[in-house]
Amino acid sequence: MNSRIGSFNHHTLIFSSSTSSLTSVELQPLSSPQAKAGTNSDKIDQSVQRRTANYKPNIWKHELLQSLTSQFSEKKYKTRAQTLKEDVKCMFVEASDTLSKLELIDSISKLGLDKYFMQEIKEALDATALSNNTSVLKGDLYATALCFRLLRHHGYHASQDMFLDFVDGADKFIPSPKVSIKGLLELLQASNLGGEGEDLLTEAGLFSIENLSGFGASSDNMLAKQVYEAISLPMQWRVEWYNVKKHVQAHEKNHESTKSKLIELAKLNFNLVQSSHQEDLKEVSRWWMNLGIKERLSFSRDRVVESFLYAAGTAPEPKQASLRKWLSKVINLILITDDVYDVYGTLDELEIFTNAVERWSPEEIKELPEGIQICFWTLLNTTNEMAAEIEQENGWTPVLPYLQKTWTDFLKSLLVEAKWYNKGYTPSLEEYLNNGWISSSGPLLSVLAILGVADRKTQNVAEYLKDCQQIIHHSSLVIRLCNDQGTSAAELERGDAASSILCYMREANVSEEVAREHIKSLIVKAWKQINGYCISCPPFLQEPAKYITNTARVAHFMYQHGDGFGVQDRETQDHVRSNFIEPIPIN
Repeated sequence: MNSRIGSFNHHTLIFSSSTSSLTSVELQPLSSPQAKAGTNSDKIDQSVQRRTANYKPNIWKHELLQSLTSQFSEKKYKTRAQTLKEDVKCMFVEASDTLSKLELIDSISKLGLDKYFMQEIKEALDATALSNNTSVLKGDLYATALCFRLLRHHGYHASQDMFLDFVDGADKFIPSPKVSIKGLLELLQASNLGGEGEDLLTEAGLFSIENLSGFGASSDNMLAKQVYEAISLPMQWRVEWYNVKKHVQAHEKNHESTKSKLIELAKLNFNLVQSSHQEDLKEVSRWWMNLGIKERLSFSRDRVVESFLYAAGTAPEPKQASLRKWLSKVINLILITDDVYDVYGTLDELEIFTNAVERWSPEEIKELPEGIQICFWTLLNTTNEMAAEIEQENGWTPVLPYLQKTWTDFLKSLLVEAKWYNKGYTPSLEEYLNNGWISSSGPLLSVLAILGVADRKTQNVAEYLKDCQQIIHHSSLVIRLCNDQGTSAAELERGDAASSILCYMREANVSEEVAREHIKSLIVKAWKQINGYCISCPPFLQEPAKYITNTARVAHFMYQHGDGFGVQDRETQDHVRSNFIEPIPIN
C-alpha cells in the first residue's frame, strides 16, 4: 500500500476493559410487536423511493439442500481411510532422498491430507532445514524452489538466499537452457511467499513470468493452463481445499501407480469431508428458513449457500464445524446489512440503525421501516445466540462485547460510504481504503476466526486482536480489493458508491484498465505484508493467522470471475456442486 495507508488507525480493533460490562439483552422474537413496523414505519416505506439491486432469486432450494446425503458417512469408509493413512506413512520411509520426500510432502498438501501426517512432515522438513541436506538441491532450480516453498508454507524461516546460486552479481536470475518449465513454475510459486523487502524473491517472480509468458500460448493445452493459472492466481492466494479435486485428477493423469494408495486416500478423505460439510450446510439452511424473513427482505440477496461456500473455504476441517456455521451466519447477515446500506435505507434511517446497533438498543428502531427492523432483530438475536455458543464451546468470556463492537465498526464504515454516495463524493483512493478495509467485513470474520481457533489459555481476546492487527488489516484489504475487482462493473451500472477502481480512475485520470492493474499491484503489496507477518509471528499466533489469511484467499476465489455472491449461475454454481454435492468416484 502507499505509505499513509500503511499507517492506518488501528482503533477499531482495540477494546478497552470498559466494554466488558456490556451484557446481552433479552432475545426478542421476530414475531414480536417490536419486530414489526408500526404506522409511522408504513408511512416511511410508502413515501420513500427505494432503489433495488435487481438480484436474481436464489437458485438453491431448501428442499434440495435437505435431501443431500452421502454414503461416506458410514463407518467402513473411515476404517478404510485409517488403513490407508498407515500405508502412506510408509511412503516417507520409502522416499530415498530429499527431493523425493519434498515431492511427497507437496503431493500430500495439495491433496488436502497434510493434517494426517504432521509429525512425518515435520521430521522430514526438520531434517532438511537443520542439516546440510539442502546442498543436494544446489544447481537444481526446481528442487530449490520446491524446498523453499514447503519450508515457508509450514512455518520455517527459509531465507531467500537459497536462490543465490541462480543469480549474478546484480541479483538478477541467470537464464539457462537447464531451467525447465517445471522449475520456472515452481520458482514463481515460491516467489509469492515473499515478504516486504525481499527483493530477490520479487526478482524471481519477474524472471519466472517473463520466461513463462511464451508458454501461455503453447499448443500444449495442459501446459498453457498451468502457466495461466500460476500467473493469474498463485498457489499462495488460492483456497487449498477447493483445489483438491483438481490435484486428484492431475495425479491420476500422471499414472503414478506408486502413489495409488495416496490417491485413494485423497478421494476418500474428500468425500468424508464433503459429507460433514453437507450436514453443516443443511443446518445453516434450516437456520435461515426458520427465521422466516427472506420473503420480507426482497431488496437483499438470498445467498445462504454462497455464505457457507465462503465459510467452508475459510475453515474446511471437519473439526471446525462450529466456526464454519458461525461464519456462514455472519456472512449472510453481512450481505443483508450491506444491501440495507447500499440500496435500501435512506441516510436518516441508516444513522438510526447504526446508532441502535452501537447501543444494542431495540428502542431506537421503532420508527424504521419493516425491512430494516427485521435486519436489526436478526443481527441482534443471532449475535447474542452466537456469543453464548462461543462462550459455552470455547470457554471465552465475555464474547458479546467484541462481536457487538466489530459489528458497530463495520456498520459505521458502511455509513461513511452511504454518505459519500448521497453527496455524490468520490474520495481519494487512500481515503477510500482507510475506510474500505473495515467495510470489507474482514475484521468481523477475523474476530470470529480468533474466537474459534485461538488458545484462550495463552492470551485473552483483546491481546489476540492487538497482536493480529497487521494481518487483519492486510487480509481485509485483500478482501476489499478483490471485491471491488469483481463487483465494480455491476455497482457502477447500479450507481452505487465508488469502488477503489473508480476512485483511482478519477484521482489519477486513467482508464479502467490502468486502474485495475494498479489495484492488482496493491493486492500484491498486501500479500507481502501477510507473508511477512506469517513468517515472523510466534507459534501461538500461527493458527489464528492461518484462518485470517484464509478469509483473504476465499475472496480471490469468490471474486476472480466476477461477483460470486450476486451471480449464482456461473462459476459459483459449479463450485457449490463440485464441493458440496458431487463426490469423487471411487472404484
